[in-house]
Amino acid sequence: MRSQMAQNLFAELARRMRGSRSLLTARGLLGGVAAAFLFWVAACSAGNPNVPNGGDPTRMSESETDIAKDLWLRRNQPREALGHALDAVELDGENVEAHHLAALLYLDLCQRSPDDCRLEEAEKHARAAVEVKRDYREAINTLGVVLIHRKKYADAIAVLKPLTADILYQTPENAWGNLGWAYLEKGDFDLAIDALSRAVAAQPMFCVGNYRLGLAHERQGEPAQALAALDRALATEDPGCKSLQEAYFARARVHTKLGHLDDARDDLDQCIALKKSSQTGKDCLSMTRKLK
Repeated sequence: MRSQMAQNLFAELARRMRGSRSLLTARGLLGGVAAAFLFWVAACSAGNPNVPNGGDPTRMSESETDIAKDLWLRRNQPREALGHALDAVELDGENVEAHHLAALLYLDLCQRSPDDCRLEEAEKHARAAVEVKRDYREAINTLGVVLIHRKKYADAIAVLKPLTADILYQTPENAWGNLGWAYLEKGDFDLAIDALSRAVAAQPMFCVGNYRLGLAHERQGEPAQALAALDRALATEDPGCKSLQEAYFARARVHTKLGHLDDARDDLDQCIALKKSSQTGKDCLSMTRKLK
């Protein structure tokens, strides 16, 4: 039960990783995932208490992993969580959950503080998880995401493409969406459009997929198709989708190309209202001034 519930937990983490352009934030991982994790810990602790276990490194590593998850998901303390995840790896180098958790935590810290971004460490731990367990699909997906962030687009495509054909992967929209993202960043817009269209067909609530699909059409010089995809992204009934600041900025650009200046101004106002101090907020403010 412990192994299966852990796998389910990480599947949910990976599902939520698609919720923002910048990959993930700890806030996006709270709520239902935290509750599921606490239930899992409670279920495991009855028959497997988190005690030193006579110095058994495997069980001590599992305990450190549990502590790391609790610190991240319930207490929102990713730095402290990372320390325990690394301790877990040191105790047991074949603890795939700890390696995957460390990779996710490094990604989270990159989002929170670019100065503390250690993508090479995230890649190292994601690769370690996959090397120990070749069918660890969530870790494969995470590795693909890390490679995209590292601008290793060809490597990311090589990792993610087989995952799209894996019938046992329970969230194929993740693989298709990240594959499309890699193609988009690489500049292969036709392939990006195909992959991202498959992602949103598999999961219509995948607003980031529609946002990136809109970007692909925009860069392909297809503003009408771009507008349709961006409309779908921002119309998705999910609070996270309504706060996709980059999507408002993208739609404002497309509206401007189509001559819809009033609509562009409305999107820019919404973009600025979400977070004026962010880089995207500043870009929206600059564009607003040019339209006046």
